[in-house]
Amino acid sequence: MRQRLEKLEGIPEVEVTEEVETFAGELLKRIPLPQKAKIDALHIAVATIGGMDYLLTWNCTHIANATLRPKIEALCREFGYEPPTICTPQELREV
Repeated sequence: MRQRLEKLEGIPEVEVTEEVETFAGELLKRIPLPQKAKIDALHIAVATIGGMDYLLTWNCTHIANATLRPKIEALCREFGYEPPTICTPQELREV
């Protein structure tokens, strides 16, 4: 565990702000995502508002989902954000 934490040293953390919470709520309502996907919506919102280039996930149900991705990206842009590229680690390796 200590070695993993040491690897993370120097990597900035993205904060969960009120703006992130609000955008996550919009994702839940307008994509729509089920209420049980609240953490998934928060994950997307943090990456988007935090200006991440990529959002890597193995969650293909609510995040890296071919049907939902275009809706997520469109909503990000509607709110004035550039969405991160949402993909699985395997997809990123194939690029």
